[in-house]
Amino acid sequence: MTDAQKPTLPMANKVVLITGGTGGIGKATAIGLARLGARIGITGRDRARAEQAAADIRTASGNPAVDAFAADMTSQAEVRRLAVAVLAAYPRLDVLVNNVGGFWAHRHLTADGLERTFALNYLAPFLLTSLLLDRLTSSAPARVVTVSSGAQAMGRIAFDDLQGTRNYSGQRAYSQSKLASVMFTNELARRLAGTGVTANCLHPGFVATRFGDDAGGALRTGLAVAKRLFALSPEEGAQTMVYLATAAEVAGCSGGYYDRCALAEPSLAAQSAVDARRLWDLSADIAGIAGQVAVSAG
Repeated sequence: MTDAQKPTLPMANKVVLITGGTGGIGKATAIGLARLGARIGITGRDRARAEQAAADIRTASGNPAVDAFAADMTSQAEVRRLAVAVLAAYPRLDVLVNNVGGFWAHRHLTADGLERTFALNYLAPFLLTSLLLDRLTSSAPARVVTVSSGAQAMGRIAFDDLQGTRNYSGQRAYSQSKLASVMFTNELARRLAGTGVTANCLHPGFVATRFGDDAGGALRTGLAVAKRLFALSPEEGAQTMVYLATAAEVAGCSGGYYDRCALAEPSLAAQSAVDARRLWDLSADIAGIAGQVAVSAG
């Protein structure tokens, strides 16, 4: 079979950036999309680990077009630096997968003085997406896919204490961050209406990854047992991410919350348009980009 006779892969000539792509569902998603022909960029905190993961993805997918970017996404300065590097590397960006995240049982502060769960799970995707929106819009049709969690159903946005300074709980902070991810997706979809860029989020399921390894004591032990007994594989957990990045049937769909490749209903709190706009405005102030996001607000 000549090159001209070979079937075109469905993601050929598409560029995809996946945050947190060095392991778990992020790496599995990268492999899946690379196998479909996409050029893949992954991010990781450690450059050596990110480069090794990129090499693994090339080998597993048979696709040499995999790039590694190093960034500690708990830092707003590093998120900004990452955005500059991505814009320099990619003249177009077809899909942004906001996958990076973590869980901490105890409260930690970032270099910016923010609570780490809020900073990594929510504010980093908010800021990175905002910084890449012009490139996504110019590449339309394009997609933003953000990883949330079923934990969003237990979340509450503590507008008077977003950073958990008065009453911190690791589970509460995590649930708040995942609820915020759904609200961000809803507001982003509203602002992107008519641009050709869609925004959707998802619950990947309970997946056997390194998630929760930083938790201590009984929580870490309980998570380890649950992973052995009930967890999905990273490949299974990645299925909905790959689906939202590629499926023709969701090409024009925006503002959805998906579970197992099907549209699902998030919590009532996640559906509040008023709170979503309030959270967006607060986040833009914290990230220093108020008034700078080049999409419609109407």
